[in-house]
Amino acid sequence: MQILIATLAHIPQIQIVRNAVTENTLSNPNLVPDSDVADYITNRGRGWVAVINNQVVGFAIADLISNNVWAIFIHPTHHKKGIGKQLHHTMLNWYFNNTNTTIWLGTTPNTRAEAFYRKAGWVAVGMHGGNEIKFEMTKSNWVVNCKL
Repeated sequence: MQILIATLAHIPQIQIVRNAVTENTLSNPNLVPDSDVADYITNRGRGWVAVINNQVVGFAIADLISNNVWAIFIHPTHHKKGIGKQLHHTMLNWYFNNTNTTIWLGTTPNTRAEAFYRKAGWVAVGMHGGNEIKFEMTKSNWVVNCKL
């Protein structure tokens, strides 16, 4: 497996992964158009893709403007292989090398994602958008939890 910086050429495969997930699903795939993905990986922050045999199997995107994790998703056929952990680690190392600002994310309660973020050292700080848990990670907390 390779972790690569996401490019515009990866967007079609990023969309395949995003629409294949079984948790935090989109009610309508058109809610995240290719133009939004392009904006996040080229203007607002950076994205990474996990690639196996020339196929994107997961991706992560950090937003430096809103200081949040815009997305991190793994194709269901590739769960529990450490791919999410590697993408997460790469993303947060890059993020905190570019800013000291606390990063946040929202995720649905009682999901694998919630358990993943808690295990990675994210701190729940309340609710976001009415139905998601809002988590935060400070730079100092990341240094303790990233196990460099």
